[in-house]
Amino acid sequence: MPDAKVPIKELEIDPGPVVEYLTRRLRQYVAEFAGKKGGVLGLSGGIDSTVTAYIAVRALGPENVTCMIMPSAVTPKEDLEDAFEVVDRLGIPERNVKLIDVEPIVGSIVTALGVRDRVVKGNVTARVRMVLLHAEAAVRNALVIGTSDKSELTIGYFTKYGDAGVDVMPLADLYKTQVRQLARYLGVPERVIAKPPSPRLWEDQTAEGELGISYDLLDSILYLRFDRWMDVDRVAEQLGIDRETVMRVERMVRSSQHKRTLPEVFRVSMRSHGSDWRYPREWR
Repeated sequence: MPDAKVPIKELEIDPGPVVEYLTRRLRQYVAEFAGKKGGVLGLSGGIDSTVTAYIAVRALGPENVTCMIMPSAVTPKEDLEDAFEVVDRLGIPERNVKLIDVEPIVGSIVTALGVRDRVVKGNVTARVRMVLLHAEAAVRNALVIGTSDKSELTIGYFTKYGDAGVDVMPLADLYKTQVRQLARYLGVPERVIAKPPSPRLWEDQTAEGELGISYDLLDSILYLRFDRWMDVDRVAEQLGIDRETVMRVERMVRSSQHKRTLPEVFRVSMRSHGSDWRYPREWR
């Protein structure tokens, strides 16, 4: 197979206006929730959570952003160092930074269940982190700010009711390659930008290694196939790749649709929650 022609130019964005838009929208969204006083997010030391923290501080001010750093047994020391460097650079007060080792909590759950599968344990880890984020947000009367990007959401590379269980997702309409562009514009430390993306749910896990595809290629396929609605053969031809690679990505998208929707409601009444239930935006 010839070298793929990626990333495609259509993925290039003007980061300045995008940053300003995300900043303004996050500020407005938090304000729409009467009485909410800021945001809480999980800071891993990776690019998505770091860019989210930069946007949140711009939108809400450092005094209104709480960062929770929640390492497990497989979290590299470098991730912790990067997370604390980001906190320092953004001027987030010490009282707004919490370091919680999730391993004892996760360990008690998997031991009680007799879990040995690393994927199951990894999903438990993600859900424990989300429980902690929501508890902290309740204490602080704040919203939980998600850190997922469009690449991961589209192929289902996240934990259902884990890292996706949030109140708002500022980066959810930006592919990973576009998040990198924002990171450089915002002045995110180069070590964070260059670090191979990973959920850090088990030892030596990397996103591209697990998925078997680079983000440059993945994002190009997703954009052409699902943003532009090109057919599979045309996507393969434009990118200079085989048809099966495009189909493999499409299967990821199709098989993960259940992760991107609310639970199915079996309709009995004239107006059920789900497909029929619409409400004014100010109902929060």
